[in-house]
Amino acid sequence: MKKNLLKLYKPFAVLLIALSFAVPANAQHTCAITAVLDAEAKTISISQQLNYVNASPDTLQTIVLNDWISSYASKDTPLAKRFSDEFIRSFHLAKAHDRGGTENLTIRFENGLAADWFRMNDQPDLVEINLPVKLLPGQSIQFSLAYKVKIPNDRFTRYGYGKAGEFYLRNWYLAPARYDNHHFSKYSNNNSDDIANAITAYDISFTIPSGLKLYTDTETRSSGSGNVYQLHTTKNDFCMFVSQENRFKLYKNDITEVLTDLNDNNVNEIQKALLIDKIVRYVDSNIGHYPHSKITVAQADYERNPFYGLNQLPAFISPFPNDFLYEIKFLKTYLNNFLKTSLQLDPRADNWIYDGLQVYIMMKYIDEHYPGIKMMGNVSKMGLFKSYNLTQLDFNEQYSYFYMLMARKNLDQPIGAPKSDLIKFNEQIAGKYRAGLSFRYLSDYIGNENMQQSIATFYSDNTKSTVPTRRSDFEAILKSRTEKNIDWFFKTIIDSRDIVDYKFGNVSKTRDSITFTVKNKTGTTVPIPIYGIKNKEIVFKQWLEGVSKDSTFTVPRESATKIVLNYKNEVPEYNLRNNWRSLKDFRISNRPIKFVFMKDLEDPYYNQILYVPTLTYNLYDGLSPGFRFHNKTILDKPFIFDLNPMYSSNNQSLVGNFSVAVNQNNREGKLYGMRYQVNGSYFHYAPESAYLKLTPIVFFKFRDLDFRNNHKQTLVLRNVIVRRDNLPSDAEDELQNYSVFNAKFIDGNSEATKHFGYTTDLQLSKTFGKASIDVQYRKLFNDNRQISIRIYAGSFLYNRTDTDYFSFGLDRPTDYLFDYDFYGRSEKSGLFSQQLIIAEGGFKSKLANPFANQWIATANVGFNIWNWVEVYGDAGFVKSRFQERNFVYDSGIRLNLVTDYFELYFPVYSNNGWEIGQQNYNEKIRFVVTLDPKLLINLFTRKWF
Repeated sequence: MKKNLLKLYKPFAVLLIALSFAVPANAQHTCAITAVLDAEAKTISISQQLNYVNASPDTLQTIVLNDWISSYASKDTPLAKRFSDEFIRSFHLAKAHDRGGTENLTIRFENGLAADWFRMNDQPDLVEINLPVKLLPGQSIQFSLAYKVKIPNDRFTRYGYGKAGEFYLRNWYLAPARYDNHHFSKYSNNNSDDIANAITAYDISFTIPSGLKLYTDTETRSSGSGNVYQLHTTKNDFCMFVSQENRFKLYKNDITEVLTDLNDNNVNEIQKALLIDKIVRYVDSNIGHYPHSKITVAQADYERNPFYGLNQLPAFISPFPNDFLYEIKFLKTYLNNFLKTSLQLDPRADNWIYDGLQVYIMMKYIDEHYPGIKMMGNVSKMGLFKSYNLTQLDFNEQYSYFYMLMARKNLDQPIGAPKSDLIKFNEQIAGKYRAGLSFRYLSDYIGNENMQQSIATFYSDNTKSTVPTRRSDFEAILKSRTEKNIDWFFKTIIDSRDIVDYKFGNVSKTRDSITFTVKNKTGTTVPIPIYGIKNKEIVFKQWLEGVSKDSTFTVPRESATKIVLNYKNEVPEYNLRNNWRSLKDFRISNRPIKFVFMKDLEDPYYNQILYVPTLTYNLYDGLSPGFRFHNKTILDKPFIFDLNPMYSSNNQSLVGNFSVAVNQNNREGKLYGMRYQVNGSYFHYAPESAYLKLTPIVFFKFRDLDFRNNHKQTLVLRNVIVRRDNLPSDAEDELQNYSVFNAKFIDGNSEATKHFGYTTDLQLSKTFGKASIDVQYRKLFNDNRQISIRIYAGSFLYNRTDTDYFSFGLDRPTDYLFDYDFYGRSEKSGLFSQQLIIAEGGFKSKLANPFANQWIATANVGFNIWNWVEVYGDAGFVKSRFQERNFVYDSGIRLNLVTDYFELYFPVYSNNGWEIGQQNYNEKIRFVVTLDPKLLINLFTRKWF
């Protein structure tokens, strides 16, 4: 509001503050809400009275309210940007009526004068109210709010209105933001369920249309009319469901009431009641008593964050009994809601405590109730799968592998980082599991009883507090329960991404003792256990501490035949393959070779060689069956080999490819990875004509220090050596045997709504040298129109050839480096000649002079006119020696069914004239088809990493 309004208001404000009474420092805010749901319009009309108490030691000049429903209001909010960042287009493409928001918001102080409030440009889901006079510690101020909430479609986050007319309401009202450590927690909604509301007592009158029923985890009573509900709660994040009768069922014992609609997997009511009672009592005895009278366990909550692994299995595969599936789903969702609605921690800054407690208790529950269960359930008992480490892994061991998946990719992040900084896979899977593993690690080290008492004390103190609590409170309790120094746990395990990796050095033995050296490969010093094993039984265990470099220990042998570091995988260690040493004599290898069919998890006790049947196709080799031998388990390794011999059905000869690579990860800095590799391939490029390609190559990979940033850079240095056979006798030697040094720099930043990237390319050989740049830009506008622009320019530095084999291609590159997956690379007519790979000129029409042996400059533009239907146009200049530069163009319709994977191009007009009316038009249609499974998988995994 204007300054003169503030001057007018100030006398009244002074009077208001003077009348406000001093309150104890632990007093809560109170909020009264009257809300009316319009199911047809999908809106809620809200009148709200808020008494804000300054329970902090600071003097406040502003108050911040969370208005997370406004994060659905436009395509430019932090929530919309998060969707785009994770390659989710549905929110951007949605109709206006599918999105939500807050409308007609008015805020007035108790004396009726309008408040001065605003939304921040980059955080429109926060409302900041300017106070006309300072609010001293212990004082309170009252104001009223009136607004209408537009409920979003639940297909974006599972919160909102559903197809069957139901509503799942969460964060639908304006609430005071958490104030802690001298500032408000100004957190925008990014779809991670971590709203930081202040502790507030709510009294809500909620009116719904007749024929619907309200289900909620708050204290509720229905008024006489039947469709007006009176609610009271002190939860800082509660949920409400409005739907037809009998959707939710109530289960009650002497501890709490559970309201749930979790899918039951054909579990009968008696089984469900017993399982729910079992879980409620277990959590009560292992964490503490839930401070509220009711809790919900909703199917929508489970679907937002399912148990990964179980949710990936097809419905027809049932490796676990139905009651176990229901039990583990209920346990996970119950623990999540139990902790999120009772602990008063900062849910974004201290999210690791929520995750750690949840996964730690889940692991403890499995250990106690299902000690023999395997990760793949009953599949482990089937003879066909008994040799797989994947099927024989204990259920709780999967947590370590999911974390290690990211650590080996060098994408792991500190679990103590704010939740908003984590990439999606770390937020929902790897980081969550690492937190639980860390709790179990600490528990094993300080003693399970000490850990149990620490959790119980922390939970009890937390739920009784009416002021915000912090991780320091938890840290102090843990340290008070043990005499051991556990600073390493917080500094290294929680707050850093330092990797742990120990290995054995020299080992000697006598009948009674073992003397061994432990080497610290990374310099990260944390305690690690040593086990003595005999016949798969543990005969001793000791904790080794202070192993900062190379340390030598002597322990009693106690009949052990093998010593193993970190045998139970308590420590989140980077590499377990170097953790054991046999004490038997005359052993040739610590780890024997094991052949495995298809795919498997890494087994630290074997050198695994995987073999897989393959089938490829190109026009000249035909269908080529083969077998692929490699050591690529699900976790990345520092050394990888891949050999794939095949049989060419057309030529009755062997073809195939191979690769040998060494990966080097850098944990610090922007240069995060290097890869040294040698590739080789032998296939036919024309009838009865084969090529041999050998390529030594080095990759340098760069990324932003903010892992959520999609900006990536890669420098590629390689030397491509090609040998071709069966060329005409008069062909130049340079066409048959040649070597090209190639340097590429690739820079790109991509998300669902925009992409910008470029590639520079330098090629040097004995007979030619050339340089080029390829720039690509794509933008999805707010009106759902999309434009894509590609600019390509290249020039020969020198050219001593008399052929177009190395020239720039306008509509189809000659691919003399054999980089592209052409199914018929030498075809000049017919279906296979119509395959399109966007490279070099990128034209779709086949023009009379498609090559340039001096320079080329082209632009490719596309614009969608309806969904996946686009118009395209290409234009540019080509220049060859002894010829005038030539202006070229074409245009047409593109069916962009799956970008870069399945596309069709229909030429309309070009230098050739009106192509659509010419003969044999079907031969002018171009297509993009990608059959490589690895590339297709990227469509589904790119949003996670």
